[in-house]
Amino acid sequence: MEVKFYETHEIADSLLSYAVIVSRYMDKWVFCKNRSRKSWEIPGGRREACEAISDTAKRELFEETGATKFDLTPIGIYSVKGESESFGMIYFADIAKFDPLPESEIEAIDFFPDAAIPELSFPLIQPKLIERVKSALHL
Repeated sequence: MEVKFYETHEIADSLLSYAVIVSRYMDKWVFCKNRSRKSWEIPGGRREACEAISDTAKRELFEETGATKFDLTPIGIYSVKGESESFGMIYFADIAKFDPLPESEIEAIDFFPDAAIPELSFPLIQPKLIERVKSALHL
């Protein structure tokens, strides 16, 4: 499995299927635990029909963390290539406020310092997305 990164102008918007939102709250990374996978994940998900990719990011961030007040910054496009290649947009969210977690596939959220990032659901992909955001924002 290969992860590649692109500038936002390099890939057509129509090819973007996912939004992933690397997030921080009070200087800690925000991760969510999926009920079925039982491991930690970066908030994100699939784009719905006729939805702007930025709206996907806002919706998924709320659905998976309960975040209601945040600054959202586009970082760039990523792809994951296995048998086929899929594309998504990476965002960074600086979260200021949470409401209760909505009913969804997410069991819990938690906050982790740099040195304590948990076991991730997609260990070949998610650490690379985090590093891309850290590099882009000089964190």
